[in-house]
Amino acid sequence: MKRSISRKNERARGAIAVEFALVAPILLALVAGIVEFSHAYNLQISVTQAAREAARTMAITNSQDEAEEAAANGAPGLDTDTFVYDFTPETCSEDETVTVSVSYTANTLTGLFGSAVTLTGVGAMRCGG
Repeated sequence: MKRSISRKNERARGAIAVEFALVAPILLALVAGIVEFSHAYNLQISVTQAAREAARTMAITNSQDEAEEAAANGAPGLDTDTFVYDFTPETCSEDETVTVSVSYTANTLTGLFGSAVTLTGVGAMRCGG
């Protein structure tokens, strides 16, 4: 029994292949964008948590070294050696608010939208507990 494919079916199969070739790159770019955004958002949450921990520790102990250590502990999974800290003010006085900014540069996953992204987290606490 010989199977024959009609010309109409051959054309339909060809049209489907062309449509897929046109739509596939758009869908892949959309998926890559979702993955990149999710990764960057996760990093942003971690950097913000590190800044909050640093501000809390600075407000309690008035020690930038301890605050930086607390920030590193508050951001597991990140390369905390590359954190850039900004303490405002540099020492904590009673009834003053200390603000800590933490900047972090990370590589992107796919590289389609750039090779690196810089994220900044900010935490603020009133000095003296």
